[in-house]
Amino acid sequence: MADPRDFVIDQNWQGYSAAEHAVWRTLYRRQAALLPGRVVPAFLEGMERLSVAADGIPDFRRLNETLRSITGWEVVAVPGLIPDDAFFRLLADRKFPSGNFIRKPDELDYLEEPDVFHDVFGHVPLLTNPVFADFMQAYGEAGLKAEGGGVLSRLARLYWYTVEFGLFQTADGIRIYGAGIVSSRSETVFALESNSPNRIRLDRDRVLRTNYRIDDFQETYFVIDRFEDLFETLGHDLEVALRRAARLSDYTPSDVLASDDVLFRGSGAYAAGKRAAAKEAAA
Repeated sequence: MADPRDFVIDQNWQGYSAAEHAVWRTLYRRQAALLPGRVVPAFLEGMERLSVAADGIPDFRRLNETLRSITGWEVVAVPGLIPDDAFFRLLADRKFPSGNFIRKPDELDYLEEPDVFHDVFGHVPLLTNPVFADFMQAYGEAGLKAEGGGVLSRLARLYWYTVEFGLFQTADGIRIYGAGIVSSRSETVFALESNSPNRIRLDRDRVLRTNYRIDDFQETYFVIDRFEDLFETLGHDLEVALRRAARLSDYTPSDVLASDDVLFRGSGAYAAGKRAAAKEAAA
């Protein structure tokens, strides 16, 4: 098992250039203007409580002073993607791993590997919410238990469709909470306002069998009613559910099942258009 301490590095906040701080400011300002009325209130509350800086990349040392006092979490810098076992151990210890680099000015709208803006702006504000913070720790503990069973790819789907790309049903309508949406200007609008994707109530066993898109907008988003619902996905039978899902066939990202609780059935037009364009380009 990898020692997570081997992957934790100094953020080197003083080493960020003026250009890198400028990239953060651009990303921050456009998301801060876009999110009210589209993101769950708990996220905006977290931004306010942490005073996530609009003027540049936050210094983790100062950020952690506040975050630890609220929920006992802290942010630790890592050089990029780290091994699963180290990732799970850090979460189980209430330490959120964040890349310490920031995207280039020509990568504002898409970055395959998560950077400090995705990790800190996208994830950290909700770590001030006690229920969500406890779920993240519980997810890390579940990952450590599941390790070695050949089922981690299934558990990753749960993280993807909740923590990264989850939607939330509120009294005022559907809102976003997943960090992959929250940190993306284009997906913030697409996830809520496009007629193309499906929006389906979260069902754990269904999600464990559902593939996802890593290179484009999601074709299906899963919706919860409250953060407490996330704990139901980590029930006592999770390991059984993971092994069962690994034996069964997968669903495509666009599938809608007869058993789904469909809140909105999308047209699939965006994904179909992309597939048609790719086919034409290859001809």
